[in-house]
Amino acid sequence: MMTKKTISASRAFLILFLCHMITALEVPLDSILLKELSQPPTITQQSPKDYIVDPRENIVIQCEAKGKPPPSFSWTRNGTHFDIDKDARVTVKPNSGTLVINIMNGGKAEAYEGVYQCTARNERGAAISNNIVIRSSRSPLWTKEKVEPKHVREGDPLVLHCSPPVGLPPPIIFWMDNSFQRLPQNERVSQGLNGDLYFSNVKPEDTREDYICYARFNHTQTIQQKQPISVKVFSTKPLTERRPTLLTPMGSTSNKVELRGNVLLLECIAEGLPTPVIRWIKEGGELPVNRTFFENFKKTLKIIEVSEADSGKYKCVARNPLGSTHHTITVTVKAAPYWITAPRNLVLSPGEDGTLICRANGNPKPNISWLTNGVPIAIAPEDPSRKVDGDTIIFSDVQERSSAVYQCNASNEYGYLLANAFVNVLAEPPRILTPANKLYQVIANNPALLDCAFFGSPVPEIEWFKGVKGSILRGDLYVFHDNGTLEIPVAQKDSTGTYTCVARNKLGKVQNEVHLEVKDPTMIIKQPEYKIIQRGGQVSFECTIKHDPTLIPTITWVKDNGELPDDERFIIHKDSLAIMNVTDKDDGTYTCVANTTLDSVSASAVLTVVAATPTPAIIYDRPNPPFDLELTDQLERSIQLSWIPGYDNNSPITNFVIEYEDGMHEPGVWHYQTEVRGTQTTVQLKLSPYVNYSFRVIAVNEIGRSQPSEASEQYLTKAAKPDENPSGVQGIGSEPDNLVIIWEPLKGFQSNGPGLQYKVSWRQKDVGDEWTSVIVANVSKYIVSGTPIFVPYEIKVQALNDLGYAPEPAEVIGHSGEDLPMVAPGNVQVHIVNSTLAKVHWDPVPLKTVRGHLQGYRIYYWKVQSLSKRRRRHVEKKILTFSGNKTHGMLPGLEPYSSYKLNVRVVNGKGEGPASPDKLFKTPEGVPSSPSFLKITNPTLDSLTLEWGPPTHPNGVLIAYTLKFQPINSTHELGPLVEIRIPANETSLILSNLNYSTRYKFYFYAQTSVGAGSQTTEEAVTIMDEAGILRPAVGAGKGYSETLFATSPVIHTVHPTFYKVRPVYPRIRNVTASAAETYANISWEYEGPDHVNFYVEYGVAGSKEDWKKDIVNGSRSFFVLKGLTPGTSYKVRVGAEGLSGFVSSEDVFETGPAMASRQVDIATQGWFIGLMCAVALLILILLIVCFIRRNKGGKYPVKEKEDAHADPEIQPMKEDDGTFGEYGSLESDAEDHKPLKKGSRTPSDRTVKKEDSDDSLVDYGEGVNGQFNEDGSFIGQYSGKKEKEPAEGNESSEAPSPVNAMNSFV
Repeated sequence: MMTKKTISASRAFLILFLCHMITALEVPLDSILLKELSQPPTITQQSPKDYIVDPRENIVIQCEAKGKPPPSFSWTRNGTHFDIDKDARVTVKPNSGTLVINIMNGGKAEAYEGVYQCTARNERGAAISNNIVIRSSRSPLWTKEKVEPKHVREGDPLVLHCSPPVGLPPPIIFWMDNSFQRLPQNERVSQGLNGDLYFSNVKPEDTREDYICYARFNHTQTIQQKQPISVKVFSTKPLTERRPTLLTPMGSTSNKVELRGNVLLLECIAEGLPTPVIRWIKEGGELPVNRTFFENFKKTLKIIEVSEADSGKYKCVARNPLGSTHHTITVTVKAAPYWITAPRNLVLSPGEDGTLICRANGNPKPNISWLTNGVPIAIAPEDPSRKVDGDTIIFSDVQERSSAVYQCNASNEYGYLLANAFVNVLAEPPRILTPANKLYQVIANNPALLDCAFFGSPVPEIEWFKGVKGSILRGDLYVFHDNGTLEIPVAQKDSTGTYTCVARNKLGKVQNEVHLEVKDPTMIIKQPEYKIIQRGGQVSFECTIKHDPTLIPTITWVKDNGELPDDERFIIHKDSLAIMNVTDKDDGTYTCVANTTLDSVSASAVLTVVAATPTPAIIYDRPNPPFDLELTDQLERSIQLSWIPGYDNNSPITNFVIEYEDGMHEPGVWHYQTEVRGTQTTVQLKLSPYVNYSFRVIAVNEIGRSQPSEASEQYLTKAAKPDENPSGVQGIGSEPDNLVIIWEPLKGFQSNGPGLQYKVSWRQKDVGDEWTSVIVANVSKYIVSGTPIFVPYEIKVQALNDLGYAPEPAEVIGHSGEDLPMVAPGNVQVHIVNSTLAKVHWDPVPLKTVRGHLQGYRIYYWKVQSLSKRRRRHVEKKILTFSGNKTHGMLPGLEPYSSYKLNVRVVNGKGEGPASPDKLFKTPEGVPSSPSFLKITNPTLDSLTLEWGPPTHPNGVLIAYTLKFQPINSTHELGPLVEIRIPANETSLILSNLNYSTRYKFYFYAQTSVGAGSQTTEEAVTIMDEAGILRPAVGAGKGYSETLFATSPVIHTVHPTFYKVRPVYPRIRNVTASAAETYANISWEYEGPDHVNFYVEYGVAGSKEDWKKDIVNGSRSFFVLKGLTPGTSYKVRVGAEGLSGFVSSEDVFETGPAMASRQVDIATQGWFIGLMCAVALLILILLIVCFIRRNKGGKYPVKEKEDAHADPEIQPMKEDDGTFGEYGSLESDAEDHKPLKKGSRTPSDRTVKKEDSDDSLVDYGEGVNGQFNEDGSFIGQYSGKKEKEPAEGNESSEAPSPVNAMNSFV
């Protein structure tokens, strides 16, 4: 039903009225109308507020506006009138206000910098543009500076400053090398926001001479380059690691202000070794999700579209293994003005009222000022129809002279907003802009939209009639749009006819007729079918259509969604497609498309081309879809559907599935309706009210389901009252003072009619209140506020629509919102069950104080300290929850001999109540854990040393340790068990007077007053009675071990009585070796028959030599291997003869190095010292003689001897002038004898290495950077150190030659 529109001063109507009028004025449907209507100017296009121009191009300052009559334009520059005619370089575009300043021919852009503002004016008012600030782009050159090379120690931090020139706009900074390749960046090396290059620590590979900072000025498309920076990294070993410190920003805190809507960039770059890792946090909050990004290897925090909520303290933490540092940045988000409600154009008729609203926000809050036609409203001409009230201008009883353009300016220190909005007072009778007698054609069961575009001031009322003398259209079958359009959601054949649109206001009335024709839909009644054809055969696809007789259809065939091949073998008839002489390329999907001017339908079939077969096989496939669906016996709640089955493809149809679509509520979604037998082709279907039904049928056989049939015609059932109410009604509280009623809303087809709503009713239970009801829209939730805390309510939700209510709904019980419990459980008692278990009792809280659904009780308990260790530990609270109204609970897993605290809290759906007072309790002692370790060291002939650690968990006060041990003989018989009690404060013990070469088994445990703890066991063997004392620890290859301290020796002489222990099967295991320098004690365990002869096999580990074999005398389980080489790894295994030759697994041990005490130190012998002194004296005398002879220019005997018996490997090469190198000068000597300096002793094989002969100045100095004397001689050849060559094995015993000795002196 169309809503009647009247002139009203209400703001809601004004907004709707304004929107309608603006749309009507701005749509150019009637050129005559637009020429007649006046409209104040409106700025449609302008340059940005901050306009940076390219100095190489003409300056174009845009200002476009529209209005009736067309507006004229004027400009101001820096607040004064800009006379365009006086400047030959300035022109205005025709029919426009856009300025063009020609600077291409000798002009300078800087001369035209300033603040410009455009005014567009006509007889109805004046609109103004923003203040447009014109600035010329600048890309200055880098200031000349002397760039010093950077010498940095390896591991130290480094900052390479870029300091780019100040440009407009600021340049983009990047670092590259001489080859214009970007320098790689990573967590260690990165560029800061200021353009500097930061090194957290430098490495040798950072040495290079072409670190170049580039500045790119995008506006002028130029790139400026800073002078290259040279960096040299020198190594110092070892590197000293250090904790992080911040390179930027400095200090521990800083501040940053950012504007709302901008991108916030926070940066922290740290130095340290190893390279620190940066982490960002926001104190007291979380970083915003989906707006936070990390850049520059997490050194830069980027938050886009910042708002006031992003203000706060942001902390960056730099961390490496040696520590951390942090910096806190306090961010304050300010805001330039932004619109809440911008003023909108207002179109009124004489005598009407209206308002212009200008609301903006910002930080600080912006100041609102009004202008009219570009003049401050305070000094503008008076208008009795307007009244300014802050951010609102109120208009009452406007007249045509009230037309004007108003400007709202909202400004603060960060910017301003300027908006133009006109008030246009028009008095116009109604006009209908839709052409008369326009014809609309639609397909049946589709929507029909009949236009009635109108204009008038005041806004006309619109009414629709059908026929010349028909009544006004009303009801649910039509939808009336605000723009005058009439919509028929489901057009039927009887909707065809003439419709009249009438528009009226107080100035007149006008009407217009349009015509609607509803056509039958186009259908394909005979669809193409799936075909299998042999090569060379011919095939035909049928496509028979049914269409409205007044529409002319066209049938098009496509293959695989493309055009048919341009081939004469394809023949298109009226209702079919034939393909002659089929080939493999014809395989594919063929689609018949039937088009009319109003609709289009299609159907497809697949062609499969196969090789020729003598006897075609029977093809079994899914059935073809049913067709020719027909609806009959149409009633309000039922209808009959019939169809024709498609071909069954040699597999009988077993059943048909019927589906429906609700074109009104869920178009395009098909639902299951029912299913019938395969012999049935008619079915009676139950329907729901107010549903626009379409049906389709699917055939099913044993192969599968067919494609769905084409949809039937649509059938719209009449509306009715709802048959059912919503389900899932619940009443819960989201807050302590509310009741949230929720339900599952009805589906679209369950509404049974338009205007679906819900009647929500509630009342407090058991207090006799009346029902409180409210009718809400089609939603699923209603919130009742101001309810008491957690009280029961009776609730019901009833559906209704425009035709009435659903049946009375059932009542459900809900509760208002919960609040936290008020009191804590009292009388908390703890009963200790044992050292690891306690039982807690408490009194339940009154149910009224729970203030919610009682979920249970929760116990918080934590260990305060261990009573044995007497030191506090990190408190880790544990929680146990007991569901329901329980009054006790068990605490398992406690640690013995510890002090605990606990408290109890009641829990409801809102959370926990207050905690009961902390209850302290202690657990009793328990038995200890096993000793943390037991080591047996220093085996001798008759003693062993035991060392142990206290239990990790003493679980009480230790009172003693108990040691038990017994011997095991070679036949694995166990001797008597000896028990020793040891004080609790001891950690080692020496057992003396044991039998030599005997294996012992030890059992060791700790005790508290409660009892003995778990025991640990070890085995050890005393050594044989051999010369020397073996001191290595038990176990092969373990080296030496020292006793830290010991108790008084325990002397216990054992006279064993052995007990036979029979092994289960023969085996040799636990082969161990205790090795000295030249011998090793081998022991093993044997289980098997008696009187077995053993043998020991050994050899050098890793060698392929045959095993050496020694026979063991008797049946002993130990043996001493002699004659071994010190410092050598051996492999050993033990075998038994007569038992099928089986042997043990291999063990590996290493003999000890030669003991220094057994060698004669030649350096301490007198004769050697005297000999060395004599040699030194002779060398000194020889050197003195050499210097004397050399200064006289003569040759000395050593030189003459070398000349007579020249060694070809060290003889100097002849120079180009035919002379031999002499000992004439220091430079020549050094040059002649470099091979001797590099390797003063010749290897034993009398060969010279290649690297010893390939010498150069670089090996002795700094390469090309070496220094020379004034005469050009090189003076740096000995200043640098060359890497040492590996020492030869025979070099240590040779004396240096005289020549090398002299070179070393020089």
